[in-house]
Amino acid sequence: MKNYLLLLFAFALLCGCVSRTNQDKDQIHAKNTMRESLRHIVLFKFKESSSSADLKKIESAFIALPSKIKEIKDFEWGLNNSPEGLDKGFTHCFFVTFESEADRATYLPHPDHMAFVALLDGHVDDVLVLDYWSK
Repeated sequence: MKNYLLLLFAFALLCGCVSRTNQDKDQIHAKNTMRESLRHIVLFKFKESSSSADLKKIESAFIALPSKIKEIKDFEWGLNNSPEGLDKGFTHCFFVTFESEADRATYLPHPDHMAFVALLDGHVDDVLVLDYWSK
């Protein structure tokens, strides 16, 4: 009986190790097969003279871009809510994902993007754009 329990314990321990090893391999495989993406981050600081209706119109125009420009693979946006007080007046963050630099190159001069840029005229106090390849 003692040998049986010892054998059962060893078997359970071995199964746990094999299971953990397979999980580790799956995580490594998933990480290696994930494609890098080109991220395009745009932060806006708007003029105090811009009304909330102006800002809603700008937000709606940017939100509509993914449905108009097929090169945009993913998109999200939000308003600053950091408690750190380091935002330097930037309030809006738009986060766009492309699969390639060619997709970004198509997006930048795209007529719908340029219409959005024109909509910003007179409202933007400052803008910060940062692009990077995800790792």
